Amino acid sequence: MQREEKQLESSLDTLIGQVSDIKNALVAFIHRLENEYERLTWPSVLDNFALLSGQLSTLNKVLKNEKMPLLKNQVIIPLLLTPDRDEEIMRLTEGRVPVFSHEVVPDHLRTKPDPEVEDLEKQLTTDAARITPETAQKQVQTMNKLCTNLLEKIIKEERESDVASLRQNKQTYNPADTNALVAAVAFGKGLSNRRPPGPGGPMGAGQAGASGMLQGAGSMQQGQMSMPPNQQQHMTGVPMAQGGQPGKMPSSIKTNIKSASMHPYQR
Repeated sequence: MQREEKQLESSLDTLIGQVSDIKNALVAFIHRLENEYERLTWPSVLDNFALLSGQLSTLNKVLKNEKMPLLKNQVIIPLLLTPDRDEEIMRLTEGRVPVFSHEVVPDHLRTKPDPEVEDLEKQLTTDAARITPETAQKQVQTMNKLCTNLLEKIIKEERESDVASLRQNKQTYNPADTNALVAAVAFGKGLSNRRPPGPGGPMGAGQAGASGMLQGAGSMQQGQMSMPPNQQQHMTGVPMAQGGQPGKMPSSIKTNIKSASMHPYQR
């Protein structure tokens, strides 16, 4: 009996240590979810889940160990129930259970689930035992296929959302260039008042026009000089000046100018 009691106490201490580790991991994870959710990344969340899963697996191995006594054969009997505050229970439960009364004992000392939950668990166990290995393998493959399709859809939606966000946030113009262009068009800001001299500039155009006029006049003069006198007189309608008086206007033109200068009503 003493050996069994010592084995039971050592097994309970091991279980208490494992459960305490799981509790601390859960508390730390919940604290991070509540206070550090903005900086929390998905890989760190997966690491926390992996830690909890490993601790639960270790606890199951401890419970299934051969040296672990059958705890379901042990009976826990409350020795003292009181509605008064118990400091020792407060310390053991870390302030969660202030009193050990008739109200809390059924909940804290329950070793079996509710009858409805127990019946449902038995039904699930019976249904699972009826399934053959081939049927179970087909169901597993179907489940894996559904999970794969769902994962592909999720990845596709994420890619499309990323592409859409990039298109919305992508800037297709330079604000500085746009402001400079608007200022130049509206207020002439940054524009030069002088144009560099060249063939297309105003000075070049004027010079080209003057030289063209001079060339045209020279060619006309040469053409008149090369043409016969009768043709020159026929084209101009003005008799040519005498050889002895170059550049002098004919007398008929003078008469016409004088007659035009007279008063129209003068008799």
